[in-house]
Amino acid sequence: MTLLKLFWSFFQIGLFSIGGGYAAMPLIQEQVVDLHPWLTMTQFADIMTIAEMTPGPIAINSATFVGIQVAGLPGALVATAGCVFPSCVIVMTLAFVYYRFRGLTVVQGVLAGLRPAVIAMIASAGLSLLILSVYGQRSLPADLTGINYISVFLFLAGLFFLRKWKLNPIWVMAGAGALGILLYSIF
Repeated sequence: MTLLKLFWSFFQIGLFSIGGGYAAMPLIQEQVVDLHPWLTMTQFADIMTIAEMTPGPIAINSATFVGIQVAGLPGALVATAGCVFPSCVIVMTLAFVYYRFRGLTVVQGVLAGLRPAVIAMIASAGLSLLILSVYGQRSLPADLTGINYISVFLFLAGLFFLRKWKLNPIWVMAGAGALGILLYSIF
């Protein structure tokens, strides 16, 4: 039954995660933290971090990691298959439709209308992870004074280096990880 739930959960994620892995984060969170208590929010944040750092799509990586956590290797295979299956069917169908009707203004209007929704989903996932990092909990607390200043510093430093010098994000993540180890071991 657990394997069927894993497949169905990640099938839904694969079906409704329009816009890529970052847009899928709130859907994954809802399935694995809220609906099925397979992971805590802290474990979810850890898995998202690992999924972002490893090669491959974030949704598929997270499906594999969650599947392993829940049901071992069979869980990883089932969750990954559930995440990939709808995308394969949708991409093949959309490719056929797009090449057949790409000149129509209705098609261009649908694509233009999806962009703001995708940006909103990515922003939602980013804000959720930022709040968890800064306050150590899932939602904004009533008392906003319990800030993790090391986390805020690492976020702002990473953002600064990414925007000012357009550094490779891998180097920024590696630097933030190394600096985080140093700062958290001192303070």
